Amino acid sequence: MWEKRMEWPLNAAAVLFLAAYAWPILQPSLGQTGRVWCEVVTWLSWAVFALDYGVRLKHAEDKRAFLKSNVFDLLIIVLPLIRQLRLLRLVTVLNVLNRNAGLSLRGRVVVYTVGATALIVFCSALAVLDAERATPDAPITDFPDAVWWSITTITTVGYGDRYPVSGAGRVVAVGLMVAGIALLGVVTATLASWLIRRVTEADESAQAVTREHLDELTREVKALRAELAEQRAGLSPEASEPLGTARG
Repeated sequence: MWEKRMEWPLNAAAVLFLAAYAWPILQPSLGQTGRVWCEVVTWLSWAVFALDYGVRLKHAEDKRAFLKSNVFDLLIIVLPLIRQLRLLRLVTVLNVLNRNAGLSLRGRVVVYTVGATALIVFCSALAVLDAERATPDAPITDFPDAVWWSITTITTVGYGDRYPVSGAGRVVAVGLMVAGIALLGVVTATLASWLIRRVTEADESAQAVTREHLDELTREVKALRAELAEQRAGLSPEASEPLGTARG
């Protein structure tokens, strides 16, 4: 019940969180007041995620099992309290996307993969731009360059025309590389699963047609046997009568 009630509030908090994080990066000329408000919004959004986790923990019948099965949720709430790890707050948006991707497994995989890819590309571009903008002679200095770098990195192409030079930027790059490999594996597995399902359905359809034909042939054979049996039964008296007459 609680998760159903929190579906829209979590979605709204995720959107506000992402907007408040992106605004100061996309608009460097934003004043101090605007930056403070963006920081307040990000922390309020994070507080909503923390509240959701706390309530779910409170209502859990087996709290130890809940903690073991939701370690990822706990980490994305605790680690961002360290200012150096504040970028990890972006992962909370992915967590909300995963929880609201749909009920069916296939729909969840498709929605999560597409949404997660777009979100990771966007957030990685923001993060690397935030880290590289103040670095002297950095190849990534504006948002289009950051998006281009993010796309080439997550697709494992890596042209090398844009690359991070700062420590924070390289940390973002490592995370994006790992995410790219993971997403590529998900896409490949999903496509393979779809192909296997299609082949299985075609095979089952062919087997059903074959079984239907066999059943029909079996019925025809039974009908022919019955007809032959009737004919033999009808011919037996007539065949025996001339034989008896000849003897007389």
